[in-house]
Amino acid sequence: MNQEKALSILKSGKNIFLTGSAGAGKTYVLNQYIQYLKERRIPVSVTASTGIAATHLEGTTIHAWSGIGIKDSLSLGNLRDLRSKKYLKKNIDKSKVLIIDEISMLHKKQLNLVNEVLQFFRETDKAFGGIQLILCGDFFQLPPIGKYGETNRDKFSFMSQAWLDAKLSICYLTDQYRHNDANLNTILNEIRAGEVSQRSIDILSSNNDEIDDDEPTKLFTHNLDVNRINTEHLNAVKGKKTNFKAKIKGNLKLAESVKKSIMAPENLELKIGAKVMFVKNNHEKGYLNGSLGTILKYDEEGLPIVKLLNGYEITAAHEDWRIEDESGKMLVSYLQIPLRLAWAITVHKSQGMTLDCAEMDLSKTFEKGQGYVALSRVKSLDGLKLSGFNTITLEVDELSLKADRRFQQLSLEAENNTSDEALEKLAINFIKDSGGISNKDEIKENKSNLKKGLKTKKRSTYLITKQFVDEGLSLKSIAKERELSLGTITTHLIIIADKYPSTDLSRFKPDNKLLDKVKKARNKVLKESKDQNTISLKPIFEMLDGEITYQEIKLSLVFL
Repeated sequence: MNQEKALSILKSGKNIFLTGSAGAGKTYVLNQYIQYLKERRIPVSVTASTGIAATHLEGTTIHAWSGIGIKDSLSLGNLRDLRSKKYLKKNIDKSKVLIIDEISMLHKKQLNLVNEVLQFFRETDKAFGGIQLILCGDFFQLPPIGKYGETNRDKFSFMSQAWLDAKLSICYLTDQYRHNDANLNTILNEIRAGEVSQRSIDILSSNNDEIDDDEPTKLFTHNLDVNRINTEHLNAVKGKKTNFKAKIKGNLKLAESVKKSIMAPENLELKIGAKVMFVKNNHEKGYLNGSLGTILKYDEEGLPIVKLLNGYEITAAHEDWRIEDESGKMLVSYLQIPLRLAWAITVHKSQGMTLDCAEMDLSKTFEKGQGYVALSRVKSLDGLKLSGFNTITLEVDELSLKADRRFQQLSLEAENNTSDEALEKLAINFIKDSGGISNKDEIKENKSNLKKGLKTKKRSTYLITKQFVDEGLSLKSIAKERELSLGTITTHLIIIADKYPSTDLSRFKPDNKLLDKVKKARNKVLKESKDQNTISLKPIFEMLDGEITYQEIKLSLVFL
């Protein structure tokens, strides 16, 4: 399935599992959908199974958002305690869409708990409280952490009751946007299929030559190796250390969780000549999460200037990792230079990155899927030096393999059984049911505010009326839907006619005879009035001897 089709299915309001191979653009599609929802003022909660993944989407962890923490079960008392927390109740009650990224790393017990919390808070038996659920991830990547003795069958979220209850439509992305190397693509696809050929093994075994980079990023399976190498290399670089300390604001408890998840360290030590990696996406400034370079110098403000591998020089200004609630209020802000030392990183922390080049030692691979994650970080084999790997490196979990084949089949069915026209109708209904906006002018204004970083204004009451007008409802029906008087709705029409002259109000227009009478009376009143800018209905009503109602006068003024 291509990205465009997947996005259309997401917009339909169905519960979705968005999946596909590494580099297929899953995060891109999610970000497109999040932007679409925000432009239409549909409250969306953006979460992930880990803090690292959450920062890619500027969200929070599902554990913090739902209040489940690290619990394996919740008693009725626990649920009542959670509901007594105003911030949790507000977020959960308000949300219309819940996104959980890197679902492969969320334990099935925890997905069941999230479902349980939402049902309890929203007082319904509907899966996940009846809100749209978007799960995203790839079960060939790193699995959840479980208790000793648990198998992946005990851990994978697709084995949970909540997964079944959600009745997810599957969107399996098939286009490749990261890897431009036919041999690498073949190897990765063979790993995913559980059928690695001898030719691929031979290619990887021979891929141990030096690559065209003085000090490529090294990937290891264990933290000890990573910390040792980064410290050794930084100490070996001549020159003075410059420290950059992160500025942290907001909820201190939440800030601790954020600090652990963000790859830009709280205390960043750099030297001119240090090997660094950008750890945030910023397309406008020209770097991505995983872009490699070297500290060239510092600018007048003391900010590091990084020379990327492609030769470009970029000033690494402070970036703000933040968590906000649905109203835009800041909960936590983490301001830091978006860099980390990049002589070495763990496979775990590389998930979601695109690396220009890397040197890997996968000889200590201890988890199926770890090798796939590591190898899928690079764009081509030209940028890879593989110093070692073991038998587990090229293996994937058998249960994941079986599930992935089923996901591909279900994705084809979803693609073939849903026409673009049907999806468009579902999308319109979903916006309406979610209390979002569909008026093009209002969306345009909201989009502009979002781009400028402004908080969206409270929606004007007359614009809500305009939405019903655009849908073809009668004045009486609009008044009933909005629980307002007919006169109030007619007043809204006057404002709509002035601000949005292209709106079709012709079906409300009185006959010409009535319009002429009101027009003549209005002109006389204006002629006799000292204030030419405002006009009261009462003098017009009296001048017409009460033969025309206030409602008819007000409706006529819409067209005069």
